[in-house]
Amino acid sequence: MIPLVSRRNLLAAGAVLPMMASTPSWAAATAFDAVIWAGPGDGQFGAPVYPSLSAAIAAAPADGRRPFRILVTRGIWTEQVVVDKPFIHLIGEDRSGSVINHLAASGLAAPDGRMWGTFRTPTLFVRAPDFHAETLTINNAFDGLAEMTKPNGLHSHNGAGPQAVALMMDKGSDRAVIRNCDILSYQDTLFPDAGATLFDRCLITGSYDFIFGGGRAWFERCEIRSRLRAADPVEGYIAAPSTPIEQAYGFVFHDCRLTKDDGVARHSVFLGRPWRPSSAFPDGRYGDPRFVGAATFLNCWMDDHIAPEGWTEMWYTGRNGNPRTMLQPEEVRFATFGSRGPGRADFSRGARLTMEQARSIRQGDVLASA
Repeated sequence: MIPLVSRRNLLAAGAVLPMMASTPSWAAATAFDAVIWAGPGDGQFGAPVYPSLSAAIAAAPADGRRPFRILVTRGIWTEQVVVDKPFIHLIGEDRSGSVINHLAASGLAAPDGRMWGTFRTPTLFVRAPDFHAETLTINNAFDGLAEMTKPNGLHSHNGAGPQAVALMMDKGSDRAVIRNCDILSYQDTLFPDAGATLFDRCLITGSYDFIFGGGRAWFERCEIRSRLRAADPVEGYIAAPSTPIEQAYGFVFHDCRLTKDDGVARHSVFLGRPWRPSSAFPDGRYGDPRFVGAATFLNCWMDDHIAPEGWTEMWYTGRNGNPRTMLQPEEVRFATFGSRGPGRADFSRGARLTMEQARSIRQGDVLASA
């Protein structure tokens, strides 16, 4: 237990401390600019209180030049949230108990009557720079496993339907830090599509292309957990980067643990496959050759669900209109170094870095490069 005097000093300095069972949930309020709270007695807080995260973000300065710190108290905050102001910092009271939650999937109908579509499903959109989140959970509540067991459910191999994003780093995001957070969904969980993001000691769960996009992201000491699938094909895929060719780095996983749920089959999950989105050209719309995915796993522990090939191919629409043109791992920028654990292998596909090449990949370079 931290002595009371020390706790007060730390709170005054803006530190985030674990809440003790005997400590009221509002005790740290004085360190924050806003508090999310749905209970009675909001007059007891030393900071403005809001009934939702969206309301607190709306109260932040539009051109913030310093962190606007929002305390997310324990509870399930069910809303779809857009961070469109700089320097929004979200600090949860409890990593598993402070939950930002929303249910949407590509093949489900949205309130406007249209299908959600993948890019509208995120529980949390980040569209401004210098965003921070720590000690909380970001969850898309769509139950992909249950859906796959339905005879007429939404199935991944049909091309659309169960994509359900929890967190998207959208256009405008940059210099984001996500620390000690759980990011949970089933397919297309995490979408770092713009700017640079540091994920530090996070848990990210999913089964199918569950870390994807064109942004730069460094994953430091994260747990990357593959979830059980219940439909054919049974393969899973961790990363699906769509990195632009002019961008030196895509996703780098450093000192991470690649784990699995009970029941995930041995050798059934690939480290990744290359996603090539389509663009419009004078002669038609097809897979844009500018997108040449980049992903590297450095010194990661891998359970036995990882396929010995390491990487695999992915289809895109070819210039000739063939929607099943295959982009091979050897045509993009996939690499590993220092893998260990039951799933380590001399992966037959993708590059294997030398020690010198591995040492040249530094967190600062990845996050600072444009």
